[in-house]
Amino acid sequence: MTTIIKNATIVTGDAGRTVLHDSAIAVDADRITAVGATNDLLASNPGAEQIDGSGKSVFPGLVNCHTHLLATADRGILEDFGFPTTLRFPVTTRSLLTPEERQVMAVLGALEAIRSGTTCLLEIQTGVQGYAGNLADTGMRLVLADSINDVDESKVRDRVFEFSDSRLDQGLQRSADLIQQWHGKEDGRVTCFMAPHAPETCSPGLLRRSREMAETHDIGYTIHLSQSTNEVEAVMGTRGVLPTQYLFANGLLGPRLVTAHCRYVNSAEVALLGGTHTAVSNNAAIAARRGAAAPVKELQAAGCAIGMGSDNMAEDMVEVMRAGLFLERVRRNDQMDPQPEDVLEWATRGGARILGLGDETGTLEVGKKADLFVVDMMRPHLVPTLRAVSSFVHNGQPADITSVMVDGKWVMRDGKVLTVDEADIVQRAEKIGHSVWRRLLDRYPNVPFPVTLPSKG
Repeated sequence: MTTIIKNATIVTGDAGRTVLHDSAIAVDADRITAVGATNDLLASNPGAEQIDGSGKSVFPGLVNCHTHLLATADRGILEDFGFPTTLRFPVTTRSLLTPEERQVMAVLGALEAIRSGTTCLLEIQTGVQGYAGNLADTGMRLVLADSINDVDESKVRDRVFEFSDSRLDQGLQRSADLIQQWHGKEDGRVTCFMAPHAPETCSPGLLRRSREMAETHDIGYTIHLSQSTNEVEAVMGTRGVLPTQYLFANGLLGPRLVTAHCRYVNSAEVALLGGTHTAVSNNAAIAARRGAAAPVKELQAAGCAIGMGSDNMAEDMVEVMRAGLFLERVRRNDQMDPQPEDVLEWATRGGARILGLGDETGTLEVGKKADLFVVDMMRPHLVPTLRAVSSFVHNGQPADITSVMVDGKWVMRDGKVLTVDEADIVQRAEKIGHSVWRRLLDRYPNVPFPVTLPSKG
């Protein structure tokens, strides 16, 4: 049955950045079948379900090109202690989560993502297969990647980088298993990527074999790049070149690759990335928390396709867009560039393109998948609605989003998430978050920790 959202502002997100006022969008099954004047769509679809969009704007779903959902367990702690963290625990809280706890924390992140208008995300985590089914059940469009490396992680903090063939083989096998089980599943709503972790933690052999596996399966691949000065120093020390040059020398750069961060790249690295048409996930909100910024406009001008991602501790892509706008203007001392339409494009059409989904989603155009969210514009901080994109990017909040559709199905409708027991997940995640940090402190009582946690009772 066709569904029509009528009398709304339709932000198509197309190449012309078309915005249609007092218009409608029609969805049949999983596809957009028409966009245009309300009267025309109603006349051509007499039996359609009609949803009144008066006072509302319909946007293409946001695409998160880089996230780690299990980092929700670290919320409120790791935002404020640098990267790599100045906390000296030998292990992470994520490593202490049980399989069931990992499932809960992952779904908690997906809930936040849905409520902030995200319809698609790239989740990168070692052992992602253990909660892939839970994520698929949320109804989101997913790109799943098992994070792999072949370094001896126990020695990295001491600046010793030793690599293991067995770790390499184990990581590639996990990736192969994930691809076999999940790529193309849920009628194509779930796909997979390869994810070598970072330049300093991956040997040349792992980089090359990751690329080869991606090409064999005709999928993309992603890697953290230039996310910290520690990384730059480590690669210079072990390889004698900058991180981007190390990836280039081992054939990793190219249009299939999505690099995350790129905060500390120099002009030569920008030229390498642009010349190879490597994509970049601009993770602006976490970059701002780290006191850094990627040279996004320079990367784009050089030839890089740009998407956006949330990375750690938060899944709010509305915040990511706003941070991307503000951070880039401050970095370049420019009052007008980028514009809100630019960052919306990075977070929708650009993101879909770099995840290999540009033909299917990222815009509200006929034939595309029906991935969208609806914003109630009749809010004190959004009116007057003279320019819907600017109003929302500058001032919008996830609470303004009333409904979210993925693949033609409502995953949130009139403020209620339909695919997840939200209250149950929130309550369980609250207990898990307290419990896992207590476990960490109990295991390492002599490690300084400058935070006073709430009492156990």
